[in-house]
Parts: sequence; structure tokens; C-alpha cells
Amino acid sequence: MPIRAVTFDLDDTLWPVMPALELADRAVDDYLREHWPEVARAWPIPAMRELRAQVAASRPDLAHDFTTQRRLTQQHVFASCGITDAPLDTLWEIYFAARNAVQPWPDSLPALQRLAARWPLASLTNGNADLARTGVQAHFAHHVCSRDVGAAKPDPRIFLAAVERFGAAPHEVLHVGDDPALDVVGARRAGLRAAWINRHGETWPAELGEAPELVFADLRGLAEWLEAHAAA
Repeated sequence: MPIRAVTFDLDDTLWPVMPALELADRAVDDYLREHWPEVARAWPIPAMRELRAQVAASRPDLAHDFTTQRRLTQQHVFASCGITDAPLDTLWEIYFAARNAVQPWPDSLPALQRLAARWPLASLTNGNADLARTGVQAHFAHHVCSRDVGAAKPDPRIFLAAVERFGAAPHEVLHVGDDPALDVVGARRAGLRAAWINRHGETWPAELGEAPELVFADLRGLAEWLEAHAAA
């Protein structure tokens, strides 16, 4: 069965995301300490993270929109300190710049370059990584994110939105990602093929059903398989 296009998860598939998220939280905290010390004292990083989790839990309608969740969190912390005019745009830019200061794994960019020369690629993400700021935009024909679609992985709608961009049938598109439930199970339920990038040698969760046919330790292995598959 031919593969006509490939979709990629971003965070923890192309790069480790936690270092960038931690950097972003520290950057925001540094700004608050300098310009809004009363807010920084009342809302240190652990308290801010806990509040974000509470906002996410209380607003299931925003499960697909991490950006709005974060802005609501920041609005709340300022209001709790008696400040109604929170610098939300400034805080967002500080966070967003640091959040996108990712370091791709060594295999990621060479594999994307190889694959983009032969297949149209789309990024498909629940997060708010920016293709241009992360330096991978040139490899992707499309960018599909949950905030724009209104649905987050593993909801079939986000996968089918990517399929529609390609003008292909679901079974002609391969989705590549690190998360067994969000990426692999989600893609298969939407009718796509799925490849699991298992960088840490984890065991497939039995409760998720049958393990995927395609499992790779990195994107180099994926690229080699796809090139051999196309040649065959």
C-alpha cells in the first residue's frame, strides 16, 4: 500500500520538549521578578504550574488550546494581586521565544531533509511549537495544530484535517510520533498508518491493544524504511 504523505508530531518526536518548557517558565519568572516582584513572590514557578493544571482541568473546552490556557492562568495570577491590566502580550512573547528554543535530536533534521525531498510532510501537534522559530519550517508543506482545528490528538478530526490538506485517503498517510495513545492509537483510529518513535526502548502498553507494525528508535530508521518501501 503506497504512502503518499507523512505527518509528524513535534514535541518529543523531533526534539525533547521538557528543557524548552522549563526554560520558558524560568524566563517568565525572571521577567516577573524584575518588573512585577509582588506577582513573582505570590506565584513562584511551582504554584504557577499547579494553577495551569487547575485551569486545564476546569476548562475541558480548551483541551485543544494550550495558548489560551496559559493566558487565562497569567490573567488570574495578576488579578489575584489586584492588577487588572496584566501584560499578557509581553508575557506570551517571553514564554513563546523560550519555548521554541528547542534542540532537535541529531537524527531529526537530516531525516526530515531526506523525507521532504520525496514526500509532502505536515506537522501535526497538540502543542504550540512554531515551525519557523524552531528552524524546521522549510521541511513542511503544512502545519496542523489542535488550536486551529478545534480538536486535539487522539481525536480523529485533527488527523483527518491533515489528510485533507494532502488530498489523500487516510490509509495513504503515515503519522509519526512518540506517544502511544495520542499518536499511534489516534492515527490508527482515524484510518492512517502509524509509526512509533520509541527513543527510550519502552514497552508497548498492553492496554492500548496491538503494538504498531512500524517501530523505530529514531528518525533515521524511519527514513531508511520509507526509502526502501518506496523503492520496492
